[in-house]
Parts: sequence; C-alpha cells; structure tokens
Amino acid sequence: MDAMETRRNAIVELINEKGTISFSQIKDAFPHVSEMTLRTDLKLLDEAKRILRIHGGAKSVQVIIGTDDFLNRKSVRNIPEKQKIAEKALTLLREDTTVFLDSGSTATMFARYFPDQSNLIYTTGLSCATELANLSKPTVMLPGGRLNRYSQSVFGFSAIKELERVNFHQAFLGITGFHPLAGFTCGINDEAFLKQTAIRRSEQVVLLLDSSKIGVKCSFGVCGFEDVDILVSDGKLPKDFLEECKKYGVTVL
Repeated sequence: MDAMETRRNAIVELINEKGTISFSQIKDAFPHVSEMTLRTDLKLLDEAKRILRIHGGAKSVQVIIGTDDFLNRKSVRNIPEKQKIAEKALTLLREDTTVFLDSGSTATMFARYFPDQSNLIYTTGLSCATELANLSKPTVMLPGGRLNRYSQSVFGFSAIKELERVNFHQAFLGITGFHPLAGFTCGINDEAFLKQTAIRRSEQVVLLLDSSKIGVKCSFGVCGFEDVDILVSDGKLPKDFLEECKKYGVTVL
C-alpha cells in the first residue's frame, strides 16, 4: 500500500469516527499534507462513494443513512453476491406465515424474487414494498414511521410500536457490519431498536450478510450470535467467523 492510499484510508477512518468533520479538522489531522492534496483526496473519496463531501467538510455515509451507503449506490455493487444471498434466503420461506423484511439493497433483491404466495409481509423498505407490489397473493404492510430518504426506509418510534403488536414467524434482517468486539451493528440508533424489536417478536431470525461487512464496526449494536438462528451469506465468510457461528449454533447458508 503506497503513501497516498494509506493517507486516504486514514481520512476515511477519521471521517467515520467523527461522523461529520470540517475541512479545518482534516487539515489539523494531516498537517504535513497540502490543502490542495487534501481537497483532491476528498473529491476522489467521494467519487469512490467512501465518504460524502459537504460544504466545508465531509460526512460519513454510515452516519447519514444508518447503513453503509446510499441505497442507489449499494444496489449496483456486489450484485452476484446479493443474488446468491437472496436465492438462498428464499428457500427458507414458508407459505401462510407472517414475515418481517428489513430494508436495504440485499433485502430489496430478496423482495424482487419473492414468490407469489400467501404471506403477511411487514417491511420497512420502500424499495422492498415496490418490488412486492408486483405480486397478487401476499399482503404487504408498511409500518408508519420516519422516512429515511437516503436508504428509502421507515424507522423510529411509530414503526417500532407497530411492530411490537405483531408475532412474526420469520424476520429477514439486513446488517451493516460485524465486528468481534461489537457484534452485528448498524449506523442509526432508532434503526437498531427497530431491528431488535423484530428479533424479539420473531420465532426465527435470519440475517442477510455478505462477506464485505465482516470487520465493519458501526455505532450501534443490533444483536449477537446468540440472537440469530440462520445466517445467509455469499459463501466467502472467514474461518474464524464460521467457527463462532458453529459455537453458538447458528446455521450458515
């Protein structure tokens, strides 16, 4: 790794740590780097979708949407992996059951291939609901809540209260990151509470997790291995992670 790549990685880590940062703070953190070079770094990091440039500084994409990127950016990345996860997760579905479907690009892919069968589906993902609208047999429910226009989802107190009234047979949850010291995490506190509510109200908890999320630690914990029944991934999970799954009795697909 050359000096430029090392510096840019350090800038991303600083921005993720701070959430929102001014350009003057970035200059203070890198006193030996010229202002022009730092501005170029920010421009290219923004184009690479690793940060979001704002007037006078930058923001972490994790802080902005509580996931790991804008939905329209995520939807064009790791498409084969998302398809593989969706196909595996679909084999778990049972007809005439009540299902919670989380928001996010992988959940949207899952919704796209959802079979036209009798299910009661609660989803917080507007993009998921749009995909499910093509079906005639499922009943699709969108809980009321606060709109996250970046991830095209709803969250907050109203959505949580509505989910607390429902008994789910299965919950299919997207996760922003996993870190050994933090467990499964996401970037917005209310979103973490919503996911935890779905976990508590579900007989079976299924996590949709591609291998790129391993080692990513976001601000708010969602759950640990002990809360998960099945983990659906892309077949590229590291050995130590798989060993932890086995230790806690988590089935990996």
